[in-house]
Amino acid sequence: MNEKKPVLPNIFLCITLDLIGMASYFLPGVGEFADIGWAFASALVFHTLFGGRFGMIGAVLNFAEEAIPFTDIIPSFTIAWFIRKKELDKWIADRT
Repeated sequence: MNEKKPVLPNIFLCITLDLIGMASYFLPGVGEFADIGWAFASALVFHTLFGGRFGMIGAVLNFAEEAIPFTDIIPSFTIAWFIRKKELDKWIADRT
C-alpha cells in the first residue's frame, strides 16, 4: 500500500473552468472557433490539476469535449472533481 494520496483540486476552480468552457455559447458564430484554442488550454490545465494517469486520460477526453461542437455543456472538470473526491475518500478510508 504505497499509493500516493490523490490530489483534489479546488471545486470552485473546477466549476470556473467549466463555465469558461461554456462561455463560447454566448459568442454566436465565433464560439465554436474559439473552442479550438480553449480545447488545448483546457486539456493542459486538466492534466496539471489532476495529474497522473487520470489527468492524462481526462485531458484527452476534455480536449475532445471542447473541440467537438455543441458538447461544451458537459462539465468535465466538475465531473472529474467528483470522481477524484470519491478516490480520495476511499484512499482515506483504506488507511483508517
